[in-house]
Amino acid sequence: MRDIHTETEITLLGNQNVEYPSNYCPDLLESFENLHPDVDYFVKFNCPEFTSLCPITKQPDFATIHISYVPDKRLVESKSLKLYLFSFRNHGDFHEDCVNKIMKDLINLLEPKYIEVWGKFLPRGGISIDPYVNWGKEGTRWKQVAEHRLFNHDLNPEKITNR
Repeated sequence: MRDIHTETEITLLGNQNVEYPSNYCPDLLESFENLHPDVDYFVKFNCPEFTSLCPITKQPDFATIHISYVPDKRLVESKSLKLYLFSFRNHGDFHEDCVNKIMKDLINLLEPKYIEVWGKFLPRGGISIDPYVNWGKEGTRWKQVAEHRLFNHDLNPEKITNR
C-alpha cells in the first residue's frame, strides 16, 4: 500500500511538540491526497467545543460546528483542523463571519466538490444564532446541490430543547 502521509504534507499528526495558537490561524490547515477522487462521498466533522469571542463585548461564544464536504483531490488532516478551529478561541468575530471564514479557508485548502459549514451557537441574551453556509464547485452538479441544500436546509427546523 502506498504511503500518502509524507513529511512535506502532514506535519502536525503525531507531533508531540505542537504549540497552540493564540489567535485565528488558517496556516495551520494541512491536507493530504484523496485516494478515491473518482467516488463522491461526504466527510463530516463535528466540533462540539468551538469557541470564539464577540468582537464587541469580548465575551466568549460557544458552538458546535458541523463541517461536511465532498472531497476532490485533497482531504483535510483532522488534527490540523482541530488546531485551526481552536485558533478561533481568542479571535473576535460574529458567528456568521466564523462559519464563512471556516468554509472559505477549507475551499482554499482543498478545492472540494462541495462543502457546508453550520454553526450552532449557544444562546446569549436568550437567543441562539445558527448560521449555515455552503458552496458547490462551478461547472459541476455540486453547484446545483449547493443551491438546493441552501434553499431547503432548514425546512424542518430542530426543536431547541438542549440549549
